Amino acid sequence: MSNNNNNGFYSEQSTTSFKDYIDLIRNNAIPIIIITITSLVFAVIYAMNAVDIYKSTTVLKLSKPQGSILDAPLMPGFSDFGNDRFIANEIEVLKSYTIREKVSSALIDSFMVVDEPDTFSLLLDKSRFAFDRSKSALIAPQDLIKSLSSITSIEQKRGLDIVEISIESPSPYEASLIANAYADAYRQLNLEINRNQLTLVKNFLASQRKEKLEQLSDSEELIKTFQEKGGIVALDQQASSLISEISRFESQANITKIEMLSSEKVLNSLKAELKKKDPQLSTFLESGMTQEYLKTLQTEIAKLELNKTLALNDNKSNKINDEYIVAEYDKKINQLKSKLDKQVDGLKVSILASTPEELRTLSQKIIEEEIKLKSLETMLSQLNIIVKNYDQRFNKLPKTTIELARLQRNRESLEKLYVLVEEKYQEAIINEQSQPGNVYIIDSARIPLTPSKPNRMLIILVGFVMGIGLAFGFAFIRNYFDDTIKTPEDIQNRNVNVLSWIPQIEAMTTTGTNDFEFIVHHKPDSIPSEAFRALRTRVQYSRLDASSLKVILITSSAPSEGKTMINANLAGSFAQSNKKTLIIDCDLRKPRVHSFFKTNRYPGLIDYFFGQVSFEDILRKSEQENLFYITAGTIPPNPAETLESPRMKEFIEGLRDKFDYILLDSPPVIAVTDSEILARIADGTILVVSANTTEKELMEKAIEIIRQDNVNFVGAVLNNFVYKSSYGSYYKYYYYYSRPKKSEQISSSKPPIINN
Repeated sequence: MSNNNNNGFYSEQSTTSFKDYIDLIRNNAIPIIIITITSLVFAVIYAMNAVDIYKSTTVLKLSKPQGSILDAPLMPGFSDFGNDRFIANEIEVLKSYTIREKVSSALIDSFMVVDEPDTFSLLLDKSRFAFDRSKSALIAPQDLIKSLSSITSIEQKRGLDIVEISIESPSPYEASLIANAYADAYRQLNLEINRNQLTLVKNFLASQRKEKLEQLSDSEELIKTFQEKGGIVALDQQASSLISEISRFESQANITKIEMLSSEKVLNSLKAELKKKDPQLSTFLESGMTQEYLKTLQTEIAKLELNKTLALNDNKSNKINDEYIVAEYDKKINQLKSKLDKQVDGLKVSILASTPEELRTLSQKIIEEEIKLKSLETMLSQLNIIVKNYDQRFNKLPKTTIELARLQRNRESLEKLYVLVEEKYQEAIINEQSQPGNVYIIDSARIPLTPSKPNRMLIILVGFVMGIGLAFGFAFIRNYFDDTIKTPEDIQNRNVNVLSWIPQIEAMTTTGTNDFEFIVHHKPDSIPSEAFRALRTRVQYSRLDASSLKVILITSSAPSEGKTMINANLAGSFAQSNKKTLIIDCDLRKPRVHSFFKTNRYPGLIDYFFGQVSFEDILRKSEQENLFYITAGTIPPNPAETLESPRMKEFIEGLRDKFDYILLDSPPVIAVTDSEILARIADGTILVVSANTTEKELMEKAIEIIRQDNVNFVGAVLNNFVYKSSYGSYYKYYYYYSRPKKSEQISSSKPPIINN
């Protein structure tokens, strides 16, 4: 083999093969298994101890409020866009604090009437309920309102007007109760919003009804008091008829006034709402409603209505003529109403065309209420004129009857007014109750029988997958930051010849002692012994002339990389091949050869140099035949100068004829210069590299130092290599080759060369 003495290093390969990943997994098998199992155990514990969560769902159908034809989309195919926005708005209403507050109130009421409080979970204050299992352990309302938002899921079914309200709770009964409470609270709020104007009218009429009833009672008391004082007891027929007519028109005027006040309240409420949303639109609507033509039409209609009534009063005796009168007046009234409707429709088009879609319904209600109010004002004005005319006739009654007539007129007017108010009030109640909402509960929430969470198998599976992910992440990160030599390829990729690799000696790693360090002697049929024989063969044939490589320096880049063990076993392997071999401990700083062979350090090499002992005194024979060793002896104060002295060179030269191989054990090459000095004396240098210990940069530096003076660098030996994880095929070969058969023990002095 040719010597490789150049100082360059090939750059490490950037590509990563599938085999590299397999090696990475094998090298980190134990931490990968530990991390995966730990994650799996935590996942199993969490899954088994997780609280069962039940899910209950109520289904609602939301219908968009029907507006006029003006609210319809210009293109029917695009109607879903506005509807989706409507549903989105309603979902936000469902999520609002107002709804949650109503739900909270309903839940608390339900909680107070339930016999078993432990059927609830979210409504209970766990810290208090543990000691007090009564209803006093109820959670605070504000805390309940906050928790509702976290357990509630509101979703629209894609492409449909369907909304699902889902509640999750550890209690199945509580989950269904909350879901139904949500649906009821939202439906009630929706009804309140839709019936807002009708409720306003009903409440106003209720107050007027009560007020008019009290006034009617007072008027009857006044008549009774007047008659008891000796006044006129009864009126004549003419006076009674006049009073009846006056009271009828007065009651109509009063009921019109009440309707007008009710309409004003509704209109003011609508205007206030619009002004809050869009002040400019509110001003625009007010200016658009001031059209004189509308007022003229309304006045004419009101006059015709009253004239029809008066005409019917004057023609009480002729019923056939009444039909003709009604037909004539209705014809004229309908013509005017038709003109009014066209005018109103044109007004709506002009105003609503530029109104935002979300405000069109509100704007339309304002327009309609404004027209209604104007009509009532016109009607009241005409009724007041008629009442005034009747007052003139009333004042012409005899003075003796006028006081009773006034009292009687007031009573009859109030009586008729009360009847009309009562009718309007009952009508308002019916209108309010008949006003539908646009929320329909399709499916009420039911008590779930099985929990929806947790999915224990999924949790365990996720825990297992996460464990694998964390384990591989740990392996990759560890590998990324680990800059040590791991495989022979790591050395070869740097243009360094790998003589052999030595596997870990399992007996040493399991017992923690060095009793098996001299493995080639104690277990010559073992796999490590076979590796040392391969190393011996490689060293022997590293030169064409084997006799030119007699003195070999064994060194390393850093301490504790196994150079003394490699030195001794390589020497033992030479000795087993009938080569007289000598080991010299040249590590004069931390000598270890004497410890390896379990003997005293004194006398040794330095003692011989100082003339204290003879050569025969320092030369010791090991238990392995043909293997001799010299310990370091007394450590000198200047090891480098001692090794560099002519005496050292003469000593080595004198031994060449006595031994076939001389192996020098030296300190690490980077720590001190001793190895550089010895490398010049030796015929070749071998660098020991420890797998998963020696840093790549440190190895490169050591080789650079060895090569810089044209020293013969034989190659590197990879020690402590875990071949089972990375080199499975070699392991199988070694196992087959070194396994003893039943009838024989393998004994070979010339093992095969193992190509790395």
